Amino acid sequence: MKYKKLTQQDKKTFDRDGYLLVSSMFSPKETALLYNTAIKDEMIRNKSYDRGDKEGLRTKLALWYSLDDSIYSLAARSERIVSGVELLLEGEPAHFHSKLMQKEPRVGGAWEWNQDYGYWYRDGFLFPNMLSVLTSLTVADKENGCLQVIKGSQKLGRIEHGVAGEQVGANQERVDEILKIMDLVYVEMNPGDTLFFHSNLLHRSDRNNSSMPRWSLISAYNRKDNKPYKEANKSSCATIAKVPDSAILEYGGSSISEEADFLIKAPHAER
Repeated sequence: MKYKKLTQQDKKTFDRDGYLLVSSMFSPKETALLYNTAIKDEMIRNKSYDRGDKEGLRTKLALWYSLDDSIYSLAARSERIVSGVELLLEGEPAHFHSKLMQKEPRVGGAWEWNQDYGYWYRDGFLFPNMLSVLTSLTVADKENGCLQVIKGSQKLGRIEHGVAGEQVGANQERVDEILKIMDLVYVEMNPGDTLFFHSNLLHRSDRNNSSMPRWSLISAYNRKDNKPYKEANKSSCATIAKVPDSAILEYGGSSISEEADFLIKAPHAER
């Protein structure tokens, strides 16, 4: 199987726009294996918590820090992803955390405008040398609340964040002004598509108004030399044990272990 690999042209796009959408980063067989494992994974179900939006609608997520040999970690540790992150961050990446976002039909809530670094700054990371990698496990479109981004907004730097519902969101007055001069993009994705996006990119999502779920696997990466002075978790500065791209299909749909260092319930959660 031929696996996709990011190029210097991809990096130029990422540096300009703050994000890079790669179609079919994972094959249909790999994506189906990821999704089918996730929806049956009792550990994910038991460790998931939810977060409400301003209207009281709720989205479930499970978040963990340590990489194991589960299928989710094999994706996060895969050569195609880690090498791509290394190219975009211009340095050796470390794994900060991964999460499985579960926006269910009709009830899945919205996420306010935010920057990941709006949260991670508070964890003590001095530089925004960080990014997220979102792989869609289902179709993501406008109706079921796909991710929205403000193109090029990473160049604005970190924006102050406050509380909106049970979430932390970027200053809305400032966001309104930004939207007058910068483009809003709905990032519609098919299963297996992957979005790389900068930690200062402004993004949000609407509630799920459809009869279909929107599930996504998101791994956050830090450049290894960007050591936080407050964050206690050690994974954000540890070398990633990369695995071959073939590992997902070779090892199959292994579930996650309790030793993955789950966050049981966060004070605030993103996306």
